[in-house]
Amino acid sequence: MPTFQYEALNEAGKPQKGVISAASNEDAISRIRGQGLFPTSVREQKVKKARAGASGGGAGGKGGGTTKKKSFAIGGVKKKDLTTFTRQFSTLQDAGLPILRSLQILELQLKPGPLKNILMDITEDVSAGMTLSDAMAKHPKAFDRLYTKMIAAGEVAGVLEMILQRLSDFLEKAQRLKKRIKGAMTYPAVVISVAVIIVTALMLFIVPQFTKIFADFDSALPPLTDMLIKASNWLGGKLIDDTSTQAVPGVVFVLFGPIIVFILYKLLRRSRFGKAGLDTLVLYLPVIGNLVAKSTVARFTRTLGTLIRAGVPILDALTITRDTTGNYVFQKALTGVHDSVRQGESFAEPLRKARVCDAIVTNMIDVGEETGDLDKMLLKVADNHDEEVDTLVDSLTSLIEPMMTLVLGGIVGFIVIALFMPLVTLIQSVSGGK
Repeated sequence: MPTFQYEALNEAGKPQKGVISAASNEDAISRIRGQGLFPTSVREQKVKKARAGASGGGAGGKGGGTTKKKSFAIGGVKKKDLTTFTRQFSTLQDAGLPILRSLQILELQLKPGPLKNILMDITEDVSAGMTLSDAMAKHPKAFDRLYTKMIAAGEVAGVLEMILQRLSDFLEKAQRLKKRIKGAMTYPAVVISVAVIIVTALMLFIVPQFTKIFADFDSALPPLTDMLIKASNWLGGKLIDDTSTQAVPGVVFVLFGPIIVFILYKLLRRSRFGKAGLDTLVLYLPVIGNLVAKSTVARFTRTLGTLIRAGVPILDALTITRDTTGNYVFQKALTGVHDSVRQGESFAEPLRKARVCDAIVTNMIDVGEETGDLDKMLLKVADNHDEEVDTLVDSLTSLIEPMMTLVLGGIVGFIVIALFMPLVTLIQSVSGGK
C-alpha cells in the first residue's frame, strides 16, 4: 500500500507532520481527517523520489519528465490577477480541497505569465514541506507582508479558508476604489490631452498663415495678436527678432514637459525629504487633498481592521499598516500609534493628536477600544469613508467638466479674437477711407 507524508493542523491550530498508509490520496485525506486533523499537505513519498531523480538528471532536466518549464514573463503580478487568484483560492479551500491540490488546480488554469511562474515555485515549495505563508513570502513583489501575515495567521488558527475570504473582500474593495478614482480621472486626462494637441496644431500651422497676411498690413497689430504671434513663434522655434538666435522649439517643452515632471516627481518620491514634502503638500490642495485624505483613511483602517480580525498581533498589524499606507503624514501618525500601544497606552489618543483624521474617526476607534470591537469599528470607518470618497469623486467629476469647458473655450476664444482683430481693424480703416 502506498505511503503518504502529510502536514496537518490539530484542533488547537498547531501544525503536525506524519506518515500514513492509504490506497489513494483521497483515502489518505479521509484517514487524516478521521484522526481529528485538518490536512494542509498530503503527498505520496514515491512522487518525491521521482521528482528528486528527475532534478538530478543533468542540466537538461531529462530525468523523469516532471520538471515544469516556466514561460518568459516581463513585469510584476497585476493586482487584478492577484485578486482573482485569491478569490478562486478561497473558493477551493472553502470546498475542502487540500492546499497543495488547490494550488495545482489554480496553476493549471492560469495563463502563462508572472503569477503562473510564481505559483509553480510556491507549489513546489509546499510539496517539499514548506508552509504556504513561507512559500509566498519568498515572492514579496507578488505577495506583500499584509498578504503573507494574514495567510500565516490563518494557518496557525486553522481557518485559512476564512482568511482567504477576508483577503479577497479586502483586495476587491481596494481594487474597486482604485478603479473608481482612475475612471474619474481618465475622462479629464483624455480631454486635456486632445485639447493640448489641437491648440498646439493651431499655433503651429494656422497662426503662421495669418502672420503672413498680417505682414502686408501697414499698421501696428493689436497687443493680443502680437502676443499670439510671439507664442506661435516660440512653439515653432522661429526667430523672434533680428538679433535672436534659433531657440529650441517650444513644442518640445509641451511634448516632453509632462514626462520630465513625472520623472522629477518619481525622483523626489525616492528621498525621504521629497516624499514628506509632496505628501504634505497634496493634503493641502483644494478638493484633491480631501479626496487623498479620505481614501488614505479608508485604506489604512480597512487594512488594520482586516489584520486584527485575522488574528495578527496588534503591533505587527500596525507595522504592516504603516508600511502600506502610502502617505508620509499618515505613516508618521501610525508610528506614534505603534509606540503608544507598545507602551500600553491607548490607540486613539496619538491619532487624535496627529490631526490626520476627523473627530468621528478617532471617536469610533476610541469606542472600539473600550468595547473590544476595534476591528469592527475600523472596518465600519473604512466603509463610511469609501462612500464619502465615491461622493467626492462624483463631485470632482461634475466640477471638472464645466471648468474644462470654460478653460478650453477661453483658449479657443482668445485665438479667434486675436486672429480676427487685425482684420476688423483693416475693414474699419478701409470703410473710413471711403
